[in-house]
Amino acid sequence: MDKAATPASANAAQIQADSERYLKRKAGFNRCLTIYGRKPVLEALQQPGVRCERLHLAQSNKSALILDQICALARQSNADIREHDRASLSRISRNAREDQGVAADISLQSYRELDDDLLASIPATGKTFIAADGLTNPQNLGMLIRSAAAGRCDGIIIPRKRGCDLSPLVIKASAGAVFRAPILRCERLEDSLTRLRAQNWRVAILDAAGDASVFAPLDSRSRVFVLGSETDGISKEVSALADERLQVPMMNGIESLNVAVTAALVAYRNDIGRPDPDA
Repeated sequence: MDKAATPASANAAQIQADSERYLKRKAGFNRCLTIYGRKPVLEALQQPGVRCERLHLAQSNKSALILDQICALARQSNADIREHDRASLSRISRNAREDQGVAADISLQSYRELDDDLLASIPATGKTFIAADGLTNPQNLGMLIRSAAAGRCDGIIIPRKRGCDLSPLVIKASAGAVFRAPILRCERLEDSLTRLRAQNWRVAILDAAGDASVFAPLDSRSRVFVLGSETDGISKEVSALADERLQVPMMNGIESLNVAVTAALVAYRNDIGRPDPDA
């Protein structure tokens, strides 16, 4: 054995092991949603299918019944419970004013990262995603999630860039649908759309000046229907990726609909003729 090579080999093996542990840990947290606030955390942990992976508490918290209830539910999930100073907790919650000394990393069965592994597994026919581009109003995002989930949409793409955090306001506006909806997170929407197009998906932009009605017959290829904000619409970067531009027919001089209403129309449009999952 070459003794001179042994330390280098051992060091390389340790680096590889550390890298694998880091990637595994990162993948785990990419599947987690961080929420904050005492009542939102308590309500989330009471939801079926929600698992608390890590509970974060401020060291300055005073004894309270709701904190006891949160801790009890976290222990039922075998969660890692940690205490932090206020500055550290605010970096985790990203909302020091409203976290009330509590944040939680929770995993949801239907919450995924739209990564390469998932992209490769999605069929290029018969699937429908709805994507939110530039939607920063929490109420609108929450209602969009609820509308899309009710229509059995296969995935709701919510980007972190030019997007809205899944905050307690979003959760409240969704009436808890966030915990059951098929939510797919990504960093930049345009990057995910580019990768979906490479998998033979179609990108359909909802545009008031679109060439065809959203209710017009479409082929069986999987599609991403992209909805923009009421103020700014679809970004130039995303618009450039459009394969189709569809409009919602409007009457009586009405120019636009709330984005959540549009999401419902898209979701139910694609729900027609699909088998009833409860049948």
